[in-house]
Amino acid sequence: MVPNSCSTSNTHEWAGTLKRPSLAGFGPVLRSNREGWKTAPGEGTQLMDQPIAVQQAYWNDWNAAKNERPLSDISADQRELVVQWLSRIGRTDLKILEVGCGAGWLCPSLKPFGHVTATDLSEGVLREAAARVPDVKFVAGDFMELDLGTGQYDVIVSLEVLSHVADHPAFMAKLATLLRPGGMLMLATQNRPVLERHNNVPPPAPEQLRNWVDRDELMALLMPHFEIRQLRSISATANKGFYRLILGRKAKRAMRALFGRSLENAMARAGLGWTLIALARKR
Repeated sequence: MVPNSCSTSNTHEWAGTLKRPSLAGFGPVLRSNREGWKTAPGEGTQLMDQPIAVQQAYWNDWNAAKNERPLSDISADQRELVVQWLSRIGRTDLKILEVGCGAGWLCPSLKPFGHVTATDLSEGVLREAAARVPDVKFVAGDFMELDLGTGQYDVIVSLEVLSHVADHPAFMAKLATLLRPGGMLMLATQNRPVLERHNNVPPPAPEQLRNWVDRDELMALLMPHFEIRQLRSISATANKGFYRLILGRKAKRAMRALFGRSLENAMARAGLGWTLIALARKR
């Protein structure tokens, strides 16, 4: 995961030659209907002042525990969409960076598309990931402080990391700096209104940063650096209120047995997804 850091990122332009990914099938550029960016207080906001060492210890423990559990539907849905987007680019020689790779669970799915570098704060977990997933370069440390070059990557993938970052605009700026002109960002984060209104989510640990965003806030963060090709809600989920009768764990199991995931996916498209996931092209 990415820690509480806001160091200024390098903004030099990359001057090399790029074979740009094809954007066929990615749809039109999305425009925001709001200006600026704000952080709304509430369940999705946690004080952003935890020292790096404290956060590192927390994420080492969290990632080690998660690695022993089966992959959740939420993570599986994110992986499926990322693989679809990568497949549409139509290349196997991409330079891919995963930011906040955790235990490296996504890396095997990225490897068929090119050369993968993966970063995380959790040094101990990355040592284990390197043994499990060969041919991936794992880099441990504070992402905002790591020197990963400028304009080095065709694609950056970052799943459920943004909400654990203190300075959202600085994080987006660094992602853009690392991408080549025309490079693609595939970013997923928690959908604040859905988590706050329709789900009981345990409060963050004292060591954990939490700063969820909504759709408009995510668009406002992306637009200074990226053209948004897709922004959607996926993985419809609810464990409280009316929607738990349809989108609770037991209810979804029963619905899937009868109808597959058609109703579930329709409700995600309507905005009830746990995850906001964006495909964006560097300007």
